[in-house]
Amino acid sequence: MSETANIRAGAGPFSTFERMVAWRYLRSRRKETVISVIASISFIGIMLGVATLIIVMAVMNGFRAELLTRILGVNGHLIVQPIDRPLDDYAEVAARINEVDGVHYAIPLVEGQVLASGSVGRGTGALVRGLREEDLRKMELVAGNIRNGTLDGFDAGEGVVIGVRMAETLGLAVGDAITLTSPEGDVTPFGTVARQKAYPVTAIYQVGMSEYDATIAFLALSEAQLYFNFEGRAQTIEIFVDNPDAIDELKEPIETAARRQLFLTDWRQRNQTFFSALEVERNVMFMILTLIVLVAALNIISGLIMLVKDKGHDIAILRTMGATRSAVMRIFMMTGAAIGITGTVAGVVLGLLVCLNVESIRQFFSWLSGATLFDPELYFLSRLPAKMDASETISVIVMALVLSFIATIFPAWRAARLDPVEALRYE
Repeated sequence: MSETANIRAGAGPFSTFERMVAWRYLRSRRKETVISVIASISFIGIMLGVATLIIVMAVMNGFRAELLTRILGVNGHLIVQPIDRPLDDYAEVAARINEVDGVHYAIPLVEGQVLASGSVGRGTGALVRGLREEDLRKMELVAGNIRNGTLDGFDAGEGVVIGVRMAETLGLAVGDAITLTSPEGDVTPFGTVARQKAYPVTAIYQVGMSEYDATIAFLALSEAQLYFNFEGRAQTIEIFVDNPDAIDELKEPIETAARRQLFLTDWRQRNQTFFSALEVERNVMFMILTLIVLVAALNIISGLIMLVKDKGHDIAILRTMGATRSAVMRIFMMTGAAIGITGTVAGVVLGLLVCLNVESIRQFFSWLSGATLFDPELYFLSRLPAKMDASETISVIVMALVLSFIATIFPAWRAARLDPVEALRYE
């Protein structure tokens, strides 16, 4: 059977013949260097655009997840404050709240701001949180990240548990004395005298969030009650729940279990501005970086238009041999789609590799440049996180493929509309 008969009879939509022609148009030839360069630029553009989108979205998701884990690992999901009278029955109230389904544990607290100083005269602001040893051990983010010392005998002694960055700032180690100075001291005829007391450092923790490692110190509840003039009382009860996103469903059962008037504040209210800003930044970054993929798609259009112009004679011959307009259109659509598909796949692979090794890459460039590229003091976390979300990655892939497909429509339509008589006349 002749080649013309093959085209007419055996070449259906997206047939081997159409794929063969599309592949030949993708291959680089000496006289088609410019077209090949444009196709390569389009491929690289889509690859980098997809990879950048995946990496940035993964880092933003990692930021949110890490910050949420650390913030909610140290601070309660629901804060309970007394309204009608002081919280002098905190032990009983906490025990009743602990029995509510969905509540992980409830911790009575006394806390206050102090000036912490070491033996070498350095000082820093600190938040002292007084709680029981059994409650501190329930906070796995702290209890599970003790770098030096021990929590044994925390209630019995007068020791303080501090973060690793506070220890570095004050030049302290386990066994050294840390001096806490509170402006809310004893009232005398001459005014309020600042309260100052030295405590031994019994343990040093590291949760990986610089703000907490540098500012929060833990003191036994009984000692904190004496230090902050809260004898027999607690300031608040912090409640940790199994599902922080379902906190609204637990408010009423908790109020019922407490058997007294309470003011409840959940973690979303306390951190609303912070997490809202993260969400806005994440959405804006997605829209901005989508433009990279869009620009790469426009390169596909320009490359295919030049290819159609260069292949006018070939298109005319194909038409005279029996190829339909739709066949020509499919050939050029496959040519452009191949660039988009391979670029998207390469971008996903590149993005995945970077996300899996993002911290090692950060350390390498920090070493190479001699500068701190991810300052824990500025970004709160001690390492660069990345967490890929399957739905977001799929949406990026679909978006890149759709844009690449749309970019092929106009050049392919122009190729299909080409008049073979006119093309051959001026060849």
